[in-house]
Amino acid sequence: MIRNNKNQNIKKRTYLEGVKEHRVKESTMVFGIRAVIEAINAGKDFDRILLRRDMSSSIARELLEALKGKEISVQRVPREKLDRMTEKNHQGVIAFLSQITYQKIEDIVPFVFEQGKVPFFVILDGITDVRNFGAIARTCECAGVDAIIIPTQGAASINADAIKTSAGALHNIAVCRTENLTSCIKFLAESGIKSIAATEKATQNYTQCPMTDPIALIMGAEDVGIDPERLKLCDEQVRIPMSGKISSLNVSVSAGILIYEVLRQREIF
Repeated sequence: MIRNNKNQNIKKRTYLEGVKEHRVKESTMVFGIRAVIEAINAGKDFDRILLRRDMSSSIARELLEALKGKEISVQRVPREKLDRMTEKNHQGVIAFLSQITYQKIEDIVPFVFEQGKVPFFVILDGITDVRNFGAIARTCECAGVDAIIIPTQGAASINADAIKTSAGALHNIAVCRTENLTSCIKFLAESGIKSIAATEKATQNYTQCPMTDPIALIMGAEDVGIDPERLKLCDEQVRIPMSGKISSLNVSVSAGILIYEVLRQREIF
């Protein structure tokens, strides 16, 4: 009997935790097509928007029109996924409000130069794990990085887990979201900022690469690395030497090593 009561208590606790988590998630959601359109027009920042895969009504087309030109991650999903997220009448759309305000890199670059600083940006290409993202953001904020740049699609959600892992750093550092990382790298180059890619394919060790000029450090996903098209645009490619049996580091650790190499070369500390 005691064992059964214990199991029941565990089940009850798990259920209550699930309900609590569900309510927290719903507090960051906007439901319904008209409500989401109004939020977009009001300039709200969104982490992402989920649309029912087969939406085709006139009001759905109005929603898609409102999304044009907005750097918001939009995902087409089955209705069942939306139904699992809420029991409310979502009308085929659920939008997740962002917990931060995104900045535009086109505004950040001139601002940094006007401050008399040597720009230092970190670009994250395809890093989708929220804990890795949060850890990198924490290092960036501690090191005085001017902004983190991420793609609209294929980036980690800046949710409660990311903010917690960042120790709140995501509330204190500029995060820029762009629909096209390739165009962003070209814009940075035109602005006098060279791109340095971290890749195991490089022949140059990271300590051999000059990092005192305005730079954007690019980190790729652990499984596929930096997109080949973007890798070709980079001015420099660097690697972190390995001597153990495991041939790679966690991306947040690699980012930390390279970020602080920039500070070492610039003699900031």
